[in-house]
Amino acid sequence: MRGRDQIPQPHLLVVFLSVLLTLATTSYGVNVTYDNRALLIDGKRRVLVSGSIHYPRSTPEMWADLIQKSKDGGLDVIETYVFWNAHEPVQNQYDFEGRYDLVKFIKLVGEAGLYAHLRIGPYVCAEWNYGGFPLWLHSIPGIKFRTDNEPFKVEMQRFTAKIVDMMKQEKLYASQGGPIILSQIENEYGNIDSSYGPAAKSYIKWAASMAVSLDTGVPWVMCQQADAPDPIINTCNGFYCDQFTPNSKNKPKMWTENWSGWFLSFGGAVPYRPVEDLAFAVARFYQLGGTFQNYYMYHGGTNFGRSTGGPFISTSYDYDAPLDEYGLIRQPKWGHLKDLHKSIKLCEEALVATDPVTSSLGQNLEATVYKTGTGLCSAFLANFGTSDKTVNFNGNSYNLPGWSVSILPDCKNVALNTAKINSMTVIPSFVHQSLKGDADSADSRSSSWSWINEPVGISKNDAFMKPGLLEQINTTADKSDYLWYSLSTVIKDNEPLLEDGSQTVLHVESLGHALHAFVNGKLAGSGTGNAGNAKVAVEIPVTLLPGKNTIDLLSLTAGLPNYGAFFDLKGAGITGPVKLKGLENGTTVDLSALQWTYQIGLKGEELGLSSGNSQWVTLPALPTKQPLIWYKTSFNAPAGDDPIAIDFTGMGKGEAWVNGQSIGRYWPTNVSPTSGCSNCNYRGSYSSSKCLKNCGKPSQTLYHVPRSWVESSGNTLVLFEEIGGDPTQIALATKQSAILCSHVSESHPLPVDMWSSNSEAERKAGPVLSLECPFPNQVISSIKFASFGTPRGTCGSFSHGQCRSPRTLSIVQKACIGSKSCSIGASTSTLGDPCRGVAKSLAVEASCA
Repeated sequence: MRGRDQIPQPHLLVVFLSVLLTLATTSYGVNVTYDNRALLIDGKRRVLVSGSIHYPRSTPEMWADLIQKSKDGGLDVIETYVFWNAHEPVQNQYDFEGRYDLVKFIKLVGEAGLYAHLRIGPYVCAEWNYGGFPLWLHSIPGIKFRTDNEPFKVEMQRFTAKIVDMMKQEKLYASQGGPIILSQIENEYGNIDSSYGPAAKSYIKWAASMAVSLDTGVPWVMCQQADAPDPIINTCNGFYCDQFTPNSKNKPKMWTENWSGWFLSFGGAVPYRPVEDLAFAVARFYQLGGTFQNYYMYHGGTNFGRSTGGPFISTSYDYDAPLDEYGLIRQPKWGHLKDLHKSIKLCEEALVATDPVTSSLGQNLEATVYKTGTGLCSAFLANFGTSDKTVNFNGNSYNLPGWSVSILPDCKNVALNTAKINSMTVIPSFVHQSLKGDADSADSRSSSWSWINEPVGISKNDAFMKPGLLEQINTTADKSDYLWYSLSTVIKDNEPLLEDGSQTVLHVESLGHALHAFVNGKLAGSGTGNAGNAKVAVEIPVTLLPGKNTIDLLSLTAGLPNYGAFFDLKGAGITGPVKLKGLENGTTVDLSALQWTYQIGLKGEELGLSSGNSQWVTLPALPTKQPLIWYKTSFNAPAGDDPIAIDFTGMGKGEAWVNGQSIGRYWPTNVSPTSGCSNCNYRGSYSSSKCLKNCGKPSQTLYHVPRSWVESSGNTLVLFEEIGGDPTQIALATKQSAILCSHVSESHPLPVDMWSSNSEAERKAGPVLSLECPFPNQVISSIKFASFGTPRGTCGSFSHGQCRSPRTLSIVQKACIGSKSCSIGASTSTLGDPCRGVAKSLAVEASCA
């Protein structure tokens, strides 16, 4: 038994526990500054790799996995915009819940051990509706966006300060112990500031001063703003930023948007960016003095609801990013960039210790060396021509493929060449299944659907009349995609045909983005703009009856503009003229100035049909290929954890909801041009139209349904179909990995991981081909192709060359089948030498189960 003096007093125990709790929960802040070479974190220069993930374009249930995969891919920083119109859809009414839970997202970034770059803007562009501005901002008296305008500055400062205060309250700035090491004010204003005249310069000075006054304790940046005032860091956006120079010798060279691909528009082919070119751009940037680079996007995600900008931006925002729309790793892009990041980090100590010294090795050939007096030495050898070259450097010979960079962390041995990919390729596939697993016949599929017809023309009590034609965005305030323009006109008893028998024509001109014309309740014709020109002009033959005729024009938007000078003033809707041509004696009647009746939105929207409630019709037969119909059905989620999509092949255009949540606009009838998808050579400068696929096909047929939005059974799917389709053709699909491939030559560098190997024998073993099944509990089940020698083709279409080792298949099968992963040396010592003196490579295709 202890003595009395050994028993803690109760109040002392409480104090002791309180101190322990405080110590356990206190995060100590770090000091983030910069100099001419890099960001400094607690006084230490850092080489940082960043990637963009936009929190509203995925779900909270996906965030931790996306962030972890980003970290596994070698990222140090997660960058995101802040989306004003998502957070303040109504003035002074805020939403930070669900997909808009910014605080939760930033905290998850910090919990993963990563930094964050918070791009507040609050203009964001981002192919996001109205560039992120809330529509109510447009209605403030006297306001002019993004210029030296007091009403705009008041609102911009109010929202920016709110976000900063929210981050401070949660102690999320690095200065408070949180993950945020950078913030951004404005966005790409330098691209268009000349349109705003002298007020642009005073606006930028004000924005910089306002941001700095918020005292975040971390640096602020402005991208694409050459005149960014001190201490704001001006940064670069683009496909290449190696030639970028900051506007002060005291600022580091930073790249806030390296476009990993490009966005997809409805009506366009699917863009992609070869990883060889992307890796080349990144390596060149770090070679020539850059120390912070961000992939836009690292995960693109999905434009749920009506969040797309453009107009005509697709619902998919995949962006050919290293993590695909569904959150799966895209190979070889993710893996090759991971190897690149490791190679660059092997050079970090030298990169931050000194300035680069670049010398010419010949035409389009450069060597850049980082060398210190203490013996540190790292080098980059670049070939920015398109032909392969051999160069001499430091007494050694190096082969440099065209448009590539070799990274030498020790100024001698190549850790990576950007054009030589060690990472495997994964070709995914969508496995389809019926919405109704037991629905084998067309009749049974039809019986599972119910429907409600959307009335043509005016059906709501809040309709109103105005003379003349109204601009749509000012009228609807973007509460809906839809605005009805309705008019009755009287035709005299004589036949409304010209003497030559030609029909009356309804002429309609619209600012966009699409329209459907109904005459006497029947669809007479439609028209749509496109990403290059949103305007619509149609000439529709119509049959008018003697007496009263009703003309109902349904105008619709497909995402509001998000980029360009004065984008906020670009209108939409039917502003005319609207004419009837070819009436009696060939006369034309202009209807534009008459009294029109207007209805904002649809009756079904007013009734809340997207939730699946209300009285739905099941008899007589399911109407198909008819305009303006709401459809509803139920479905069970596919088994397993694979990402889910809905294939809308067979439908026209509309919007879809799963359990009341909008998965976005669907438009499978909007087909891309048949030309433009020729083979893409990664060599040479990339542009958004250089590498395209899916020509002559619908821009998007598959639409992401987050797993967290569905239950195992009894899910409700609601569609609003504008132009007509057959919902029985809709199918569920799960995204799975179908094929693994790799192709490694004898001249490839050894895997970069071997740089940390203690075994000299392993480091000298040479190139290695590695495969790994991408999902847990999978093993390699078969080897579909294996050849060492001179194999030809690409993943999915390999073929043997004239030179081939007969032992290859059996060796690869023995090493790989039944294992989750395997590695095989791409060398004659492992596989034999089928043709001496010939450059050889190993190509393998496998599948997992």
